[in-house]
Amino acid sequence: MAQPESLAELLGGRRAAIDATLPAVGFVTGWLISGHSVWAGAGAAIVVGLAVCGWRLRRGDRPRAVLIGLLGVCVAAVIALRTGNAADFFLVQVFSNAASALLFAISVVLRRPLLGVIVGAVLGQRTRWRRDPALLRSYSLASWVWVLQYALRVAVFLPLYLADQVVALGVARVVLSWPLVAGCLAVSWWVIRRTLPAGHPGLRHPVTGEVSPAA
Repeated sequence: MAQPESLAELLGGRRAAIDATLPAVGFVTGWLISGHSVWAGAGAAIVVGLAVCGWRLRRGDRPRAVLIGLLGVCVAAVIALRTGNAADFFLVQVFSNAASALLFAISVVLRRPLLGVIVGAVLGQRTRWRRDPALLRSYSLASWVWVLQYALRVAVFLPLYLADQVVALGVARVVLSWPLVAGCLAVSWWVIRRTLPAGHPGLRHPVTGEVSPAA
């Protein structure tokens, strides 16, 4: 099986995962320095989010992805401001990770594993990978690793949120970002490599019985 690149190389994600934690760090820092002012924390988060957004745009990142990230920061800030509860800044994280775990699990049950959808989109394969039984099976098994990743975040975030532990939520946001993403990519890649049959040409070359263009 020829595998020229890993999932980490295909999907990236390190910079995005790190950038996503900076507004949360800004929020907690502003909240602490100001004597637990939600307004100060929200303002700091938005300023950091704008700085990250500007930096990423200057580096040539896709505007849509950058603006979606900034929108998420703004929504989290607005929720915290509306409720007056600093822990609510992290409420979006709780719901988004719960929803992601559910979507990945449902996608496997429906035989449309989201990991395959994502990698297939990156490689420009559309749905051709689904016509390869070996790839479909490997993507399905590896998608459960992503379910566990999101479920782990919920298992950590939810008790801290219910206990109103703002600083602990900020620390968890950092610890469970890039380190966890890196581990998830590594384990899911290992699952794919172990479950694809020997001689399979790899992710870029689904075995569908069709004549495919050179990748």
